[in-house]
Amino acid sequence: MIFYLSSGLFLGWSLGANDAANVFGTAVGTRMLRFKVAAATCSIFVILGATISGAGAAHTLGELGSVNALAGAFIVALAAALTVLWMTRLKLPVSTSQAIVGAIIGWNFFSGFLTDYDSLTKIILTWVVCPVLSALIAVGLFLTLRSILGKIKLHLLEQDFYTRLGLWLAGAFGAYSLGANNIANVMGVFVDVAPFKALDIFGVISISPVQQLFFLGGVAIAVGVYTYSYKVMETVGSSLFKMSPEAALVVVTAQAVVLFLFSSEGLESWLLSHNLPPIPLVPVSSSQAVIGAVIGIAILKGAKGIRYRVLSEIAVGWLTTPIIAGVISFVALFFLQNVFNQQVSESTTYRISPPVVEFLLEQDLPVAGLEALGEQTFEKQVQLDRALIKQTQLTARQRRKVIDAAAQERFYIDPKKIEQNLDTNWLTREQVAAVRQLSGQTFDYGWQLLRALQRRSADWRMQPALKVNRLRNKELQRKQQYVLRVFRLPASPAGAE
Repeated sequence: MIFYLSSGLFLGWSLGANDAANVFGTAVGTRMLRFKVAAATCSIFVILGATISGAGAAHTLGELGSVNALAGAFIVALAAALTVLWMTRLKLPVSTSQAIVGAIIGWNFFSGFLTDYDSLTKIILTWVVCPVLSALIAVGLFLTLRSILGKIKLHLLEQDFYTRLGLWLAGAFGAYSLGANNIANVMGVFVDVAPFKALDIFGVISISPVQQLFFLGGVAIAVGVYTYSYKVMETVGSSLFKMSPEAALVVVTAQAVVLFLFSSEGLESWLLSHNLPPIPLVPVSSSQAVIGAVIGIAILKGAKGIRYRVLSEIAVGWLTTPIIAGVISFVALFFLQNVFNQQVSESTTYRISPPVVEFLLEQDLPVAGLEALGEQTFEKQVQLDRALIKQTQLTARQRRKVIDAAAQERFYIDPKKIEQNLDTNWLTREQVAAVRQLSGQTFDYGWQLLRALQRRSADWRMQPALKVNRLRNKELQRKQQYVLRVFRLPASPAGAE
């Protein structure tokens, strides 16, 4: 177990080595904070952010591709880590988000799983929105700060003190936001496969398996900050554009705000409760956020001091990162499975049986053309998807629902797992009672298990798809996937006889 997690820890180290520059690079580069102070602050707050608020963005990353075997998760994290490390050695602040996305897509291609293009589109859009939004926030903050300093007459030493304090506070906020948003990149692929158990401390504090996983990732990030982040801090802090201490404060703050916006479940809850459109919880690139803020300040000052050669090198790194990570992931998976005989993905068969057709009818999905596929068994999602394209007129989203329903997986409600593995502090009392009522039963499809739970408790039933119910349904969906993960029986390796 520890061996497989080592690649995630390596990726966390790489993220700390590279992305700490996005939090404190401008402060260190302008000599307003010493590296040791910046590293210590970043380490503490990145661990807090990862452990307390890291779950939101991890959910979206899991939708992109659910890596279902430890060896596969090991390779995905390793491919992303090697890519980030290489870019770090080139002193380029790259996107860890792009690296892990590319590696997951590499796993999808190798294992025959469909890539969720809705989630991929959402993530790619943030790669565009993130630097633009950060630039706009930086410009607004810079103008506001300049106006305040123009009205308040401070002694030079007082201004220096407050600027240093502001850089430290903004860096602490930025480190917390970095941990909350980017821990999904480090440990997100292990969420479905890491066999941790919930911990109760004196019956007062409950630490979920995901929080334990994210804490380990946060520690790895902190180690990376201390051991290898100084060179990249220099690139961000002084190589791209020479900044004043006040501009550095604005850049750090803008970057922190952007990361917070894309990782805060509390903010999402507030927006939904006021019938406002929520901001997607997506692991965004802290590198893109800080570079966007730097460019925003530079443009405001006339864009004369921008070092376009450095900027072009950074842009090339952003474009090539997901491609490199995807290729490394695909090739490494091939060798691990075929040379070392390791299971990199669990095999799942797909068959549109009569119960599946009946279930799809209840979901108001058209079933015309599905009869011709009823006697066939498919070994990979992509195979069934091609057959559906040929035989039906279903949309991509409808085909995905058919594929999910047709997945033949075995679920056994093990009484021991109910007592030892089930997180009874997260689930409601009624939800836990419903699970206990199914003790000892076996199910062939995930939807059969969920339907049985819904019959026994209203707490397992989705509410109508209205804005007021969106947050509640999203949380319930996460709980449903959690229960399926706990009670799913192991499958044979992909390609096994």
